[in-house]
Amino acid sequence: MDKLHEEIWTRCLNVIKDNISPNSFKTWFAPIKPISLRENVLKIQVPSQFFYEWLEEHYIDLLKKTIKKELGANGRLEYSIVMDGSYSSSSSKPYTVIAPTQNKKVLKNPPINMPLEINKDKGESIPNPFIIPGLKKLNIDPQLIESYTFDNFLQGDCNRLARSAGLAVGQNPGKTSFNPLLIYSANGLGKTHLAHAIGIEVKNNFPDKTVLYVSSEQFTNQFVDSVRNNNQNDFIHFYRMIDVLIVDDIHCLAKKEKTQDVFFHIFNHLHQSGKQIVITADQPPVEMQGIEPRLLSRFKWGLSADLQVPDLETRIAILEQKLYNDSVDMPKEVVELIATSITTNIREMEGALVSILAQSSMNKKEITPELASKVIEKFVKSTPREITIEYIQKVICDYFNIPHDKLNSKTRKREIVQARQLSMYFAKSFTKSSLAAIGSKCGNKDHATVLHACKTVKNLTDTDKNFRKYVDELENIIKIKL
Repeated sequence: MDKLHEEIWTRCLNVIKDNISPNSFKTWFAPIKPISLRENVLKIQVPSQFFYEWLEEHYIDLLKKTIKKELGANGRLEYSIVMDGSYSSSSSKPYTVIAPTQNKKVLKNPPINMPLEINKDKGESIPNPFIIPGLKKLNIDPQLIESYTFDNFLQGDCNRLARSAGLAVGQNPGKTSFNPLLIYSANGLGKTHLAHAIGIEVKNNFPDKTVLYVSSEQFTNQFVDSVRNNNQNDFIHFYRMIDVLIVDDIHCLAKKEKTQDVFFHIFNHLHQSGKQIVITADQPPVEMQGIEPRLLSRFKWGLSADLQVPDLETRIAILEQKLYNDSVDMPKEVVELIATSITTNIREMEGALVSILAQSSMNKKEITPELASKVIEKFVKSTPREITIEYIQKVICDYFNIPHDKLNSKTRKREIVQARQLSMYFAKSFTKSSLAAIGSKCGNKDHATVLHACKTVKNLTDTDKNFRKYVDELENIIKIKL
């Protein structure tokens, strides 16, 4: 008799399995655990309030028929909602829901800090960490920087896909195939700017939608506070209300298992509710370390778009637009000097521009190439010197006396292929570029080709003395730039 509840639930599952898809069964019924059977009441354990609500909303009729089939007309189902330990403190008590019910859900032994009912029209009863003072209605400060718009996010080949996808999301949030939209790049190439631009576009087109930009660090700190204050449910329910959630630097959740777990559940609810999710990272999902596979798989549901290092013409255009927006004039040769001196970080390039303007204004000196050179020299010296993929390719082409256009051509000549593999290997070693970005600049190869090239170089280095000599000499030449 002790196992009767398991036998009954197994029979129920056999009926349910025949009436829904395998994926739905795996997602919503496989995680359920039978607990007990008393007086025709079968008690089952589900992992979250959201899980319970989904079952009640989508499978209530099937559950009713199945329970009555197995337990008779008086059969009932009781849920025990036990929040997963990763975002519910060990002292939290489970609470149960008697179902099926007629008109409403009846809670037995609800937790003390269970959130009150949410009603956007009548007001907000859940603690709101982003509330705008003086407003009773649900009003969340979106935390968007007003100057980070699409108008001043210049489009070029380096960002065309990401910008176009971001604009589409801003004009139709949650309704495109770009959900989630993951924007990734090295530091200083504009992913935060683009993330804010999407949020601003949504607010302009849909003033009633709730938009929130939050950094991963801010999200983590709020979650930690919710655990400390024993109000994790309020935290989860608050984020479930957001229409467009923008999370910056998602890679910073690496190895934070509990925070990842709660974000996973929030992500699922928002996505299944048709809400828009935008995230930024310094790498594509395939290269992220310390992020749980189930989260990475969800990041791949939508579109992953990268921002690459802009070419010279785009860098000049970015500087000229900034000067135009600030109503400032600067000689063209100075603009070109900045753009050619700082090549891999837009933020640093704009910082140099501001420094030159400041030096000119404070010292009442005319902006000349000489003045700019002095400022740029000091500015570049104060920041780490970055090695670019282009620089690595030039070193390798010079070393082997290979024309640059041959290096990235489709030829399968052994010496060209080997040089290309070396350029990929050193690009991975000396730059922060993603495998996809490296591949795109090395003959439009995919990330798998780059990985293969790196393994090939490593194997040859370990087994071929002459090849190891090439690698050592090239490495020393490349390091000269550091």
